[in-house]
Amino acid sequence: MKKITIAHSPDADDIFMYYAIKFGWVSTGDYRFESLALDIETLNLEALKGSYDITAISFGLYPKIRDEYAILNSAVSFGEGYGPKLIKLKDKKLKRNFRVALSGANTTNALLFKIAYPEARVRYYNFLDIENAVLNGEVDAGVLIHESILNYSDKLEVERELWDIWRELAGDGVPLPLGGMAIRRSIPLTKAIELQDIIQNGVRVAVNNREMLSKMLLQRDAVRIDDEELEKYLSLYANSESVEISEKQFEAIDKLFEIGYEHGFFDEKISAKAFGVPKEYIDYRFS
Repeated sequence: MKKITIAHSPDADDIFMYYAIKFGWVSTGDYRFESLALDIETLNLEALKGSYDITAISFGLYPKIRDEYAILNSAVSFGEGYGPKLIKLKDKKLKRNFRVALSGANTTNALLFKIAYPEARVRYYNFLDIENAVLNGEVDAGVLIHESILNYSDKLEVERELWDIWRELAGDGVPLPLGGMAIRRSIPLTKAIELQDIIQNGVRVAVNNREMLSKMLLQRDAVRIDDEELEKYLSLYANSESVEISEKQFEAIDKLFEIGYEHGFFDEKISAKAFGVPKEYIDYRFS
């Protein structure tokens, strides 16, 4: 069996979308998956080095790794009316050059934040430490991501939703592309299509069996949140819209790439579809 290394974050949405495969609910054919869980910025940095066969990434990173990785068409997380939150101590007034804690230089939220607040002084933290950094006065504000957006200290308040920044930049009717999966281009195309199908089947099975899978994850302490928070979080980031990238989602990713290019973060404006795994290749090859 060919070993495939798949790297994902330890966040509830990634765990949920991968564990149908880990629990053996989906056939992996001739492949043996080995998984590891790392925080999203570590995954982004490892993707820049080409470390893993399949890896979760921030969409705000992808144009920088387009030559080494293709975008998988499944296991995606988007926000629509919600997303990361810029928080601060209640009643604190932020100066133009306020100190802010971000979860990594290559994250989508960092890209949007830097466009909206070019004079802010950025410091990078593990996302689990951002809330305390704000509470302790190490920074004036911080951007909460992942499960942190669900439950934070009542000493804090939202200064701005990154969804609102996105809407101002991208316009109405476009979801906020946060993260997805990428596969190493050195994998032969027919095998990449097979692997993409396995990932997509895993997400589909997870979504279709959400109650059972959620219960199993909670019983095994595989997620960091309780049952009510897990239900809410999965409804936001691991749902039917995560199974296969839609035309609307492709449009949103392209808009992110366009905005990043226009603000000097990317060297070229690219189209996400052009950098995906062309599953129709199988039909052409064997027709």
